[in-house]
This record gives sequence, structure tokens and C-alpha cells, in this order.
Amino acid sequence: MDMAITFGLILALFALLGSGIWIGLALLGVGWLGMEMFTTRAGGDAMAVTIWGASSSWTLTALPMFLWMGEILFRTRLSSDMFKGLAPWLEKLPGRLLHVNVIGCTIFAAVSGSSAATCATIGKITLPELKKRGYPEAITIGTLAGAGTLGLLIPPSIIMIVYGVAAEVSIAKLFIAGVFPGILLATLFMGWIVVWALLNPDAVPPATEQTSFGQKLYASRHLIPVVLLITLVLGSIYTGVATATEAAALGVVGSLVLAAAQGALSWNTFRESLFGATRLYCMIALILAGSAFLTLSMGYMGLPRHLAEWIASLGLGQFGLLFGLMIFFIILGCFLDGISMVVLTIAVIQPTIVAAGIDLIWFGVFLVVVVEMAQITPPVGFNLFVIQGMTGKQLPWIARTALPAFFLMVAAVGLLYAFPGIITWLPQRMVG
Repeated sequence: MDMAITFGLILALFALLGSGIWIGLALLGVGWLGMEMFTTRAGGDAMAVTIWGASSSWTLTALPMFLWMGEILFRTRLSSDMFKGLAPWLEKLPGRLLHVNVIGCTIFAAVSGSSAATCATIGKITLPELKKRGYPEAITIGTLAGAGTLGLLIPPSIIMIVYGVAAEVSIAKLFIAGVFPGILLATLFMGWIVVWALLNPDAVPPATEQTSFGQKLYASRHLIPVVLLITLVLGSIYTGVATATEAAALGVVGSLVLAAAQGALSWNTFRESLFGATRLYCMIALILAGSAFLTLSMGYMGLPRHLAEWIASLGLGQFGLLFGLMIFFIILGCFLDGISMVVLTIAVIQPTIVAAGIDLIWFGVFLVVVVEMAQITPPVGFNLFVIQGMTGKQLPWIARTALPAFFLMVAAVGLLYAFPGIITWLPQRMVG
């Protein structure tokens, strides 16, 4: 009976989503349906209380602040400055300027928090420049699609804030936990570029100019603003000087100062960045409110407990459970965006994760890496859409170019499972 109710509600949810109703409203509707039909609790009263509780969380304040910071930086010269600062250092590395995609996305991810913003911002400067210099489009677009996903993993990460609120774990520790896995994934991407370049030496244009060490250092001055902003945001969290919310506020102030120093801050850009962040946050907040009410509804019906008991009855170990969840999230990612995936599933799977003895901080990073895979899987791969909009290429072709990055993420999940300290070591040494 419980499984019949579960599948019935899942079908109702997909029917609502398929009809074009907003995700947050669909979640609220399914939660209300379950509350009214299968419990004695009044659905309307519970909905009002739950929406207020989910929307008034102080922890959630970090989310709109980081969104605003990303919107401000999106309108500065940050991306072009990064290209100028990085290019001279890559002359002798196999693949040369292809690495700018990965390094640029890694740096911008540390001040953005959004995969789409990272992919779009770096792509706007690197794709035309690399095409002009004669680099093959397939490897250029493929590496951008993969590296753009680092916006979700390298802190500050919007999806980590969503997971932290939903799972009730420390967002600051989640941020710190994502540092080494982000570096690991960036290293794997760069390693793939090196291997590709060695296998295809004629495809990489020769270096057009040689710069001295002094010239390289002088060009690096373009990286100073972004390094200072990263240090301000992450340094304040790691040292315990600021919480994630306070660090987000520092990031907004820093990004406004950076935009003003570059002459990019005007009343028009200020207003556009504020409106852009507000629109995106309202969408996410509605999804979170709907998820909170659906979670409450399922709790009253006892579905999470029964589902956890059913999964536990399968006798899966940690590896089997995580492998099954990885496949599940990859499939789910073909139809839903990352934030929706997290808020739709975390309430149901969290009891099972805890029962299996899996650390919730570790699982949060694991979940983000798997969600990253979904960013480059059709038909709903956000990074694929962003790149399609910039290049005009067909979606299946872009997905094929991103396939090596997908398999590298699978390899990264295997490494994180084999060496969990990559995630847990830094948070365990965090102040506070």
C-alpha cells in the first residue's frame, strides 16, 4: 500500500511538471494532495506554517547574496582579465591555451557559485579567442562544458547552500569540503587536455609568441582582483571570522568594489544585477518551500521511513547504495535541474544515508559531483543549453564533445569513494 501511494504521488508530480506548472507549485500541490488524502492533518494550515519556516531561515540568506555577487561579476571585465593573466603561463604546456577554459572556470567558480554563470562568463571570452587562434572547436567546447560544472562544486556553491539547508548540515563545512574535490576535478580535466594534445600534436596551434618570466609576472597583475575576492570570501569562512552568510555579504561588497574599480558599476548594471539575482532566488525559494511542505507531507504519511526500510531490506552496502544513487541521479538529471534534484530527493534518501553510516558532509560533495554530470547530459543539461546559445551548435553534438568530461567525473566519484579524506580532511580542521 505504501509503495502504491509513493508511486501514485510520483506520477502526480511528473504529471504536474509535464503540464508546465512551476516546480515549486507542483511540489506544493503534491504535498497538499498527500496531506489531504492520506493523513488527518489539515493541509492548508500545515502549508502556511511550513512555507514560512522554510522561507525565513537565516542560513538561507547566504543564497541570494551569492547569487547577487555572481550577477555583479558577470557584468565586469573579470573574464577577459583572467585570460590576459593566464595565457602567458601556458605557452609550453601540452594543449596550451585550451587550459584557460579549465583554469578560468576554476577561478571564476570560486566567486560565482553558479555553473551556468561560470560556463557563460568564461565561454564568452575563451570561445571566440580560441577559435580565432585556430584551436579545434570540439575540444574547445567539450572542455568548457565540463569545466563549467565546477561552478557547482568549488565554493561558494549555490547548490551546496540548498543541500545544507535541506539536510541541516553546516554550509561552511560543505564549502570547505568542496575545495580539494574541485581541484581534483580540475586536474583531471587538465590531464585529459594534456593527453589529447600529445595524441593530436598537429591539432594544437604553435605558440605565436614567447614571453619572459618578467613579462609573465607582469601579465599576472590581471589576476590580483579575483584572487583578493576569493581570499576575502573563502578565507573569512575557513578562519572562522565569518559564517557563510556573512562571507556572502563580504563577497557582494567586494564584487561591487571590483566593478566600481573597473568602471563597470553604473545604476543600470547595479539594477540589472539586483533584479537578476532576485528573479533567480525567487525561483529557488519557491522550490525550497514546496520541497519543505512535500517533506512534511511524506513524513506524516511515513513514506521516508518505509522507503528507507525497503532500501535497507535490499542489503546493499555503502558501495552498492552509492552506486545505485549515482545511476539514479544521472537518470534524474536527464529531466530535472540540479537544485530540483536535490530538493526532491534529499528528504527521502537522507534517513537511508545516515543508516548506512555515510557522513552527510561527504555525501553532500558526492551529490554535487553527480549533479555536475547532469549539467552535461541531454535533454536537460544546463551547460549544454548555455553553450548552444553561445555557439549555435546542435545539442547532440555538444553532448558528444562533453562525453570525456562526463567519464572523468565518474572517475572522480570513484576516487572520492576510495579516498574519502579528499572531502573530509579539510572540514575536520576547520576553526569552529
